[in-house]
Amino acid sequence: MFVSDSVCTLVPYFEIQPGQLDAFKALCAEFVAATRQESGCVHYAFAFDGQIACCREGYADAEAVLAHGRHLAEPFGRALQISRLLRVEVHAPAAEVDKLRGPLAALQPQFFVLGDGFRRSSDA
Repeated sequence: MFVSDSVCTLVPYFEIQPGQLDAFKALCAEFVAATRQESGCVHYAFAFDGQIACCREGYADAEAVLAHGRHLAEPFGRALQISRLLRVEVHAPAAEVDKLRGPLAALQPQFFVLGDGFRRSSDA
């Protein structure tokens, strides 16, 4: 069965500066709290491996991704003062990727286009 969706997943990876892990984790709590106000946020969580953090983010569509970026631009800037953005992955259907290529270009993300017929949803 073909499952169609518009969900976009972002996975940014951060290398946290020495001695800044607690400060970065405090920002993570701030990010998570702020995403509770975003109706288009499907899921949002941080994972850690030593000084490397990644955020597993899911949004209803490209517009919700862009709204999130505008909403959290200031704390994201603070995060980049104590960490380095290693890479950003974007996983989304082709139509949503097309909407994100220009607006996210400064982050130099790697885009992964979801293949038709190679996914399932919770109801299929």
